[in-house]
Amino acid sequence: MEQLINTLNGWIWSPALIYLCLGAGLFYSVLTRFMQVRHLKEMLRLLFARNDSPEGISSFQALAVALSGRVGMGNIAGVAAAIGFGGPGAVFWMWVTAFLGASTAYIESTLAQIYKEKDKGQYRGGPSYYFEKFFGGAGGKIFGIIFALASIISCGLFLPGVQANGVANAVTQIIGEGNPVATFVGDVGMNKLIVTLFIVVILGMIIFGGIKRIARVAEFVVPFMALGYILMAVLIVMLNIHQLPDVIGMIVGDAFTAQAGFGAAIGWGVKRGVYSNEAGQGTGPHHAAAAEVQHPAQQGIVQAFSVYVDTLFVCSATAFMILMTGMYNIQGTLEAGQFLVQNVPADTSINSPAFTQMAVSSVFGGFGQIFVAIAVFFFSFTTIMAYYYIAETNVAYLTRSFNTTGSLFLIKVVLMFSVTYGAINNSGYIWNMGDVGVGLMAWLNIVGILCIFFMAKPAVKALADYEAQKKAGVSEYTFDPVKLGIKNAHFWEERNKNGK
Repeated sequence: MEQLINTLNGWIWSPALIYLCLGAGLFYSVLTRFMQVRHLKEMLRLLFARNDSPEGISSFQALAVALSGRVGMGNIAGVAAAIGFGGPGAVFWMWVTAFLGASTAYIESTLAQIYKEKDKGQYRGGPSYYFEKFFGGAGGKIFGIIFALASIISCGLFLPGVQANGVANAVTQIIGEGNPVATFVGDVGMNKLIVTLFIVVILGMIIFGGIKRIARVAEFVVPFMALGYILMAVLIVMLNIHQLPDVIGMIVGDAFTAQAGFGAAIGWGVKRGVYSNEAGQGTGPHHAAAAEVQHPAQQGIVQAFSVYVDTLFVCSATAFMILMTGMYNIQGTLEAGQFLVQNVPADTSINSPAFTQMAVSSVFGGFGQIFVAIAVFFFSFTTIMAYYYIAETNVAYLTRSFNTTGSLFLIKVVLMFSVTYGAINNSGYIWNMGDVGVGLMAWLNIVGILCIFFMAKPAVKALADYEAQKKAGVSEYTFDPVKLGIKNAHFWEERNKNGK
């Protein structure tokens, strides 16, 4: 099984997908005239629009849920792995991926809003919905089903294990043999099954409450966890401020003459960038569709900002902590065990939060490991919640014509099994499973949008329409898909017909 996963990972994350992710971001940036720069002020304004309803959640809640999916193990262990395998230059390519990916997030999230549905009292949407409605006919339906199945497998089976594995490893790290924390925690904390049981019980209490409960938890937890983590990084940067120019120079310089090779830097940078911020992966649109907005472009703009928060803020925080404290190794390209740079013990796992824990601990002592373990727990836990909602939405898509109670219960059980399995297995193997899940969805989503160039047109038309209304100074925004020549946007057509 492990060999199969590793082989699939190699096929899926070929150079073609890496350059496709960058190319798609550049394509959409040009197509939207770099909306991720032009609408930065509007992103901040829309964040706090309180416009939830019985069927939908507010823009801020949708952002919080989306961030709960974007901000996870990729921001802590993923950044460490990018540096460990690709060198400091990988961080530069994570930044590039985020900047270009913000426009991709706008396109896919706006499409999700345009083609969303009201299903059993709540809004549903995502790539499966917009592929079916945009392409139309049997072809669109088949592609929607394929993406739905891929999403259920990825978010219900492969990806939750990565997050659970990170939590288990972080807890084990702080209570390992010889650590003073072990005296307080005792042997109970060493048992990964106990840690996993705790995660599963709390998770079940939340996901059985549906999107409203998930949104309320995310709205409360995500801002505090992200701000707390960033503030910790700022403190470490300020204490090592004299190193800042050298670290930035190392990141930019190694991006093109990387210690581990240019291919490794760009490959790991883009790979972990996409894993972390999820732009182009097709996960963010599910949360975007659940938002109550006056105009589809509004949620697209908000979701573009979420990519910035994830990578430019949180991932950068991790990178600066690791690089400034020197708590990292760079794996050689010849064989395992050879290092181009070795600053920490050779047996330190690269695919884990260990580098980050060591970085914070080098400044704050034992508290550092505890802090990172707590951050990992909240980052990973909220990400698992987001994965569940994505899997649930795609199950709902496949079962729209009949009662979904049994199938939704089954996906909850499957996800909890995935959490348990991921927590107790080898981290490298579990990360490869996660990469397969990310890559599979990314291929389908990006290729699906790019195969027919015109699919981006509805989102571009929506942006132009929103900008025109904004320039005219309207008090309330409206969206008329018929007037814009957008077909099959049934939700908005019905809303306009009813005068809402």
